[in-house]
Amino acid sequence: MLPHPSASGQVLVAMSTGGVYRTGDGGATWAPSNTGIKAYFLPDPWPEYGQCVHKVARDAGDPERLYAQNHHGVYRSDDGGASWTSIAEGLPSDFGFPMVAHPRRSGVIWNYPLTADERRFPPEDKCRVFRSVDAGATWEALTEGLPTEPFYPSVLRDAMCADDADPVGVYFGTRSGEVYASRDEGDSWMPVAAHLPDVLCVRAAEV
Repeated sequence: MLPHPSASGQVLVAMSTGGVYRTGDGGATWAPSNTGIKAYFLPDPWPEYGQCVHKVARDAGDPERLYAQNHHGVYRSDDGGASWTSIAEGLPSDFGFPMVAHPRRSGVIWNYPLTADERRFPPEDKCRVFRSVDAGATWEALTEGLPTEPFYPSVLRDAMCADDADPVGVYFGTRSGEVYASRDEGDSWMPVAAHLPDVLCVRAAEV
């Protein structure tokens, strides 16, 4: 659920069984907002609603720009969710769960792809975080400090986050119970926890 930071009453909601919905009147009325999002698993692959959205993040500099990780699909909207365009080119797969936006820099996002819905392992069995600094036009793999041996755990939708430090820290947890952290916006990583149960949610806070 993403309330608009400046437009009172505007809220965007994304659901894994229904797609993206928006309200402009504080929730009194809602409308689907999935133009351009493909649902390959339905008889009509371009339905008004019924898409499976895994995560949506809002751009730090432009509140009308949104990024979405879908069930096989990575998208950007430049009009507050009214329409969506694929930004999956350059990623090794368009399936995954998390999508994280930089808290201050417009156009900077992080993603953790998985091979497919039926093979929920990292592509090529490599532990890689992907970062874009141009709103999804291009992507780069970030691997320094991450495991180099074959890697199979997945990262779920709420198991990746960023803090608001300078430079920004990025964190992710795996279904094999590990947590990795980067102090330099993903350029390098280190393990910070292991042998946990499935990591379902990761949040960063100053204490």
